[in-house]
Amino acid sequence: MLRRYLPSVVEHTKESDSEIGKEDCEIVVADNGSEDESMELLAKEFPTVHVLPFERNYGFAEGYNKALEATEAEYTVLLNSDVEVTAGWLAPLLDYMDAHPETAACQPKVLSWKDKSKFEHAGAAGGHIDAFGYPFCRGRVMSEVETDHGQYDNIAPVFWATGACLCIRTAVYKQAGGLDAGFFAHMEEIDLCWRLNCRGWKVVCIPQSVVYHLGGGALDYSNPRKTYLNFRNNLLMIYKNMPSGRLPVVLFCRFWLDWLAAFVYLLKGQTGNFKAVGNARADYHRLKKQYKAKRAENLRLATVPYPSVIYSGSVILAHYTGRKLRFPSSADTTDRAE
Repeated sequence: MLRRYLPSVVEHTKESDSEIGKEDCEIVVADNGSEDESMELLAKEFPTVHVLPFERNYGFAEGYNKALEATEAEYTVLLNSDVEVTAGWLAPLLDYMDAHPETAACQPKVLSWKDKSKFEHAGAAGGHIDAFGYPFCRGRVMSEVETDHGQYDNIAPVFWATGACLCIRTAVYKQAGGLDAGFFAHMEEIDLCWRLNCRGWKVVCIPQSVVYHLGGGALDYSNPRKTYLNFRNNLLMIYKNMPSGRLPVVLFCRFWLDWLAAFVYLLKGQTGNFKAVGNARADYHRLKKQYKAKRAENLRLATVPYPSVIYSGSVILAHYTGRKLRFPSSADTTDRAE
């Protein structure tokens, strides 16, 4: 991954320095306790890249938290190791953040590295969430991804920005508590963006910046471990952030929807994923007490208890009844899903 994707970051980040008139952009690789000679490769092939070596694998969430402890930069871009950036990728992100102090975080347009004409599953043209806590994207609903025809080339407010390439104000990241270390991986950036939205910050997609994401580079999409983390963390995220008046109904619906998903896995012969859903729900109930204080803090600090960018319907119902969600194109001026 480093040998394949890091050269584009080195080349085009230097290029962006001159475009935005800044000379203080630094590339940092946080090494999460790797055991595959990554450190030796970095020293030999990328001597100008700064390395933060960790003694063990802290996971995606806490790994980034530890990395950001070491920086005082105004902005930080969290960038996955399986992302190829393009010429001029950084300047549109930083320029927008400079001009819009109400915006805490943004992301580029994320296309698939495997098929660069299509959006990539994890992020696409910006993330949203439905009334029952299911994430989806402009350009990707459930497992269905769209071909990029420029239909989402407008700068648009979104609910969450992908952790594959997340540009954020470093001070705001730290003030909001960073990524939830207990999540380990998956849903942690959505949880962070939920907190940001509730505290009055904006999150946007800047499609003038384009990157290509391999996706599933660390854990394949069909892996039961990924299924477990997605279901467990999604429930914890809902518990942490959903207003009290809505929480009981959402959790009641999720009980039936999660088990429906589990039995679909079973019918497909995916017994590992079936068990993963059950284990995720059991561990959610076991861990919920530990998140009681975090929920209380989030509700106390929320100035916008239920952000308007949350889709009011059910993405599951819309998808499986054949009614596709359509987002405004670049020619539209509204910013709601229809």
